[in-house]
Amino acid sequence: MGDAAALSPSAAARRQKALEDDEIISGYRADLNLRKLGFTATVMVTITLDSQSDEALDAFERAAAASPSVLRCHLMSGRDDYLLIVLARSLEDYERIHRQEIASLPRVARIETAFALREVVNRAVPPGLFT
Repeated sequence: MGDAAALSPSAAARRQKALEDDEIISGYRADLNLRKLGFTATVMVTITLDSQSDEALDAFERAAAASPSVLRCHLMSGRDDYLLIVLARSLEDYERIHRQEIASLPRVARIETAFALREVVNRAVPPGLFT
């Protein structure tokens, strides 16, 4: 980290600690090659609930967070209430996920599914953010 920012190791460590303390850095992750782990399908699932009450939103969000196949869940503006990002090993695996996990989420009125054909960009942060 220090070389790229022209900092000594101790100065880089202090800067990194300050970013962690300010919660700008909230954690560290490994970028995994999910295809090599057998996950060949990235699925975007849009969900519309039957109600936008606090109770309905809270119940859905708790259940989505507990669903092992959901990588990300975003509350959305517009026509749909939520966007889920799901990984599956195959179309058959996604059918299982749909039946056992997604269709059983509470308060769901409509589910629409789209499959990613190919990932084009995958960034952790926008380019140039730290320059």
